[in-house]
Order: sequence, then structure tokens, then C-alpha cells
Amino acid sequence: MEVYGWNDGMGWWGYVLMSISMVVIWGAIITGIVLLARFLRTPSPHATQPPPSRAAEDVLAERFARGEIDTAEYQNRLAVLRGHPGA
Repeated sequence: MEVYGWNDGMGWWGYVLMSISMVVIWGAIITGIVLLARFLRTPSPHATQPPPSRAAEDVLAERFARGEIDTAEYQNRLAVLRGHPGA
């Protein structure tokens, strides 16, 4: 005996369609949560770049302090940076 308003003669295709749509809806929800979590966790592309206040002279001074370049090379490169090549 069918209760009026229930089942509406939907048949098996209706249940299949409801099942597929439920999988699609849950898939969209889970995908949205994963993408949101990745977006919030990923650092800004601006954060990976060195700060603009870091001048070339600072980098040169750091290389000199670490011993990567000697005094003559440091002075020559510093002169070039300041616009006095060959000084």
C-alpha cells in the first residue's frame, strides 16, 4: 500500500539520480574545504621575495663578511654600485 505523496512513482532511476547527486554534492563540499585549507596555508607570493629595503650594498657587505669575496673585490664592486667604476 502506497501512502499518498510518498514515492510518487519515482522508480529506480530516481533513487539512482538522488544517489549520484548526493555524491556530487559531498564531493563539491569536500573539494571546497580542501581548496580553502590549501589557500589559507599557502604563503603569499610577496612573502617569498626579499624585502625591497634590502639593497645591493647590503648583500655585498654580507658576502664580504662571510668571506666569499676579498677586500679588493668588495671595494671594486662597491664602487661600481655607487657609480664610480675603476676607482
